[in-house]
Amino acid sequence: MTAPGAVLARRTVGGAGGDPGHPDPERPGIGSVLSQIALGLICAGYTTGASLGWGSPELALFMGDFGLSAAALTAAVSCFLYGRAHRGSARPAWLLFAFSSFMASAGNAVWGWYEVVLRTEVPDSSVADLFFLLFAPPAIVGLLVLAKKPVTRAGWVCLALDAWLIGGSLLTLSWSLALARTAHFQNEPVAQAALSLAYPLLDIVLVSMVLVLHFRRSQANRSATNTAIAALALTVLCDALFTSPLLRENYASGQLLDAGWFAGSLLLAYAPWGARRLPDTAATARGPWLHSRPVAGSLAALTPYLAAAVCTLGILYNVVEGRRVDRVVVLTGCTVVLALVVRQGIMLLDNIALTHELAHKENHFRSLVQGSSDVIMIAAPTGVLRYVSPAASGVYGRDAEDLIGSELASLIHPEDLGAVVHEVRRFLAVSPAEEPTTRIECRFRSGRGDWLNVESTVNRHQGGLIFNSRDVTERVRLQAQLQHNAEHDPLTDLPNRALFTRRVRQALSGRRASDPGTAVLFIDLDGFKGVNDRHGHQAGDDLLVQAARRLQDSVRAGDTAARLGGDEFAALILGDGGRDQAARRNQVQEIADRLRLTLSRPYRVDGGTEVRVAASIGVAFAEPGIGAGDLLRNADLAMYRAKAAGKDRVELYAPQMQAEVVRRTELAARLRTALHDGEFALLHQPVVDLATGRISAVSAQARWRSAQGILFTPAEYLRVTDDGERTAELGRWLLDEAVEQAAERARIGHRTPVAIRLSARRLLDRSLPLGSVESLLTRHGLPSGSLIVELADSDPRIPLDELEQRLVTLRRLGVRIALDGFGSGHVAINALRRLPVDILKLDRGLVEGVVESARLRKITRGVLRIAGELGMQTIAEGADVPEQVVALRAMGCTHAQGMAFAGPLDEYRLRRALVRDEYPLPGAVPVRVGNHLPFGSNNETPVPPT
Repeated sequence: MTAPGAVLARRTVGGAGGDPGHPDPERPGIGSVLSQIALGLICAGYTTGASLGWGSPELALFMGDFGLSAAALTAAVSCFLYGRAHRGSARPAWLLFAFSSFMASAGNAVWGWYEVVLRTEVPDSSVADLFFLLFAPPAIVGLLVLAKKPVTRAGWVCLALDAWLIGGSLLTLSWSLALARTAHFQNEPVAQAALSLAYPLLDIVLVSMVLVLHFRRSQANRSATNTAIAALALTVLCDALFTSPLLRENYASGQLLDAGWFAGSLLLAYAPWGARRLPDTAATARGPWLHSRPVAGSLAALTPYLAAAVCTLGILYNVVEGRRVDRVVVLTGCTVVLALVVRQGIMLLDNIALTHELAHKENHFRSLVQGSSDVIMIAAPTGVLRYVSPAASGVYGRDAEDLIGSELASLIHPEDLGAVVHEVRRFLAVSPAEEPTTRIECRFRSGRGDWLNVESTVNRHQGGLIFNSRDVTERVRLQAQLQHNAEHDPLTDLPNRALFTRRVRQALSGRRASDPGTAVLFIDLDGFKGVNDRHGHQAGDDLLVQAARRLQDSVRAGDTAARLGGDEFAALILGDGGRDQAARRNQVQEIADRLRLTLSRPYRVDGGTEVRVAASIGVAFAEPGIGAGDLLRNADLAMYRAKAAGKDRVELYAPQMQAEVVRRTELAARLRTALHDGEFALLHQPVVDLATGRISAVSAQARWRSAQGILFTPAEYLRVTDDGERTAELGRWLLDEAVEQAAERARIGHRTPVAIRLSARRLLDRSLPLGSVESLLTRHGLPSGSLIVELADSDPRIPLDELEQRLVTLRRLGVRIALDGFGSGHVAINALRRLPVDILKLDRGLVEGVVESARLRKITRGVLRIAGELGMQTIAEGADVPEQVVALRAMGCTHAQGMAFAGPLDEYRLRRALVRDEYPLPGAVPVRVGNHLPFGSNNETPVPPT
């Protein structure tokens, strides 16, 4: 037997014995059992008293009359309270039963009034007879309410015919046995004769309804309905015995017959409360089983024939006794036979219609199954396929005949079989009402030898299972592709940041949680942006693909290489479980160095163009208790340290890196509010004419004075922020403040020009339009020629045409242009040739070693000669010692700026220097003039307190 077959078979056997975890709703509880015992004891006590005559005639009369009245009144109150408390389709039936029992109680009370209170015989026609006659009609209507209603007119006709078949048969038999003699009493009033016949006739009708509706009752509240029918049947049986002439002539209240009426009333009182009721779901679940009971179905089908047989027995009884057949018996028998013929005709027509409908539905179902794209399979409890729809040939590539008789387990992938068996076992353990179907997805062997992803809807079927299966292979492949795309970089097909983070998290959990050898490498390609700018984005993409391939080939099979975005990559190096941390660190650092060299090799892009980039790599090792986010952050910090330290290198993470980041973050946060809080100050450094020693200009320089009194240079505070908007705001403040202070100095007679360093990007920025510079000069009244713009930019991507146009416009406003930092970076002959420059400012690199290096003196002399031939003035920045000043003046440099004359000065000291307007030119010995500081000192003039 296959694994699914074993599950199905075990479930089938176990289901016969009941599931101990799911108690039968029909099983009575402890309270119900106690109620039944109490009811039995009360009825047994009454029966015992009636059998013994209650000990005295008075007590017998009392118990026979008022005892029965009390029992019927109890039934009336019980059914009435239940009907009021419970809403539903059966509510009117219980209210009718309450009214019927109340009539019986009233009739017995009137009977007791005559016999016990008045001590007289009950009249032949009294109010008690009226109450007793009103007992049967409400009970009959109540039974109709409880019955399962026919859904067609033919059903209603059959219900009426069945009732007459039973009632007519009982009437025939009763008339032959007893009622005929009752109807021929002599010297009795017509009312008395009619009353004598009314009791048995109503009982016959009630019995007929009880028998007919016993097979048509609704499944809801089945136990309560059975109990109520039994109670009414017991009452009718006692009425039938009472109406027989022999028993009625000798009847007295308190006899044994009263015990039947008493038990019937108490049983009706117990019916709605004590019987176990099925919930709706349980009734629905058990409904098919109840309808399929063979005994109940057989009795319901034989009811008409049994009724006809009873009618025939009544007629035969008269013949055997030699009596003349009564006209009532003949008429009733004929109507019974006619009803039977009509009923059979209706049933024949109904069966023909059902047969046609069934054939139509079978054909429709067969066409649906055979034409469906889904495969329908029926598995027996043994796990063997008993039916497979023709769609199997198109879906599985195997004929349905070949699959029938094969084991289901042999068609399922071995890796999925365990999950399928588990799901089938779980499904069969659940109640069908709670979970009628389930879904199973597994791999199924096709006729082509490959495995198909199949999704099946599973239903129960006669102990086995029905599988409605469909091929979802394409959907599974699409889902896998979408999942791959969501977790991988579309350009390099390496894992992206999300997948890389998840794998780092997995590496830090489980059995590797305590392995300190796990490391994360963050990699940044230095110079990649230049490749994009010079050769285009297609070349950049080619470079990234090649770099990804080199990175993937450099890591082990179990490690992970990923692209985090842009030119940033990462690698997860799993630990080897060793305890020698120093050796492991050296090993990972060697891997990082080899990776750096691999990524720094030349790349062939865009049809063979050779380009180079470098790799800055940060390495962070896992520590006990560290999370994935912290480990990635540490590697990122180490990578940025490698870039800050000169690029093309490997840096290992150290805890102080985090402290530095915190400091820079705090500094950047304070910088955002520094301008508004007035923490920036403007200093000026004199530019001295090397021919006369006079101050020919001043260079404006911004300083940030923090709340702790520390002064930060532009290189220091701009390094901590990447906020372009904040940098632009600082540039606007510097320009406005320098022009305003220069205008104030001009108004008091110091017309010394002010030089402001602006980058080429800043000049081309839309936030600094041409009109703003002109309006600034006009607003402050700065004379023409008093503003010098020092062009500071080494980016070769700046469009020279646009920059040239901008500088020409500024020169028309009287602004002089200085080319700053000549001799460093990318400031080259092309810019000198294209741009309208008035002043050439030498970089510190050409000044610092001019005294010691003969080669550097030749280079500097050549630059100064070119500037002289172009008619430009020259400024040597960073002339900090007298020897440099002497050498530069001898080479033809016209101006110098540096500590050899003065450092950056505040406004008060600057005006004192402008009043003197002359610095002694250095000779053989050091010279101190005014605010001149000691030679070689880089200390800045402190800002006076505000």
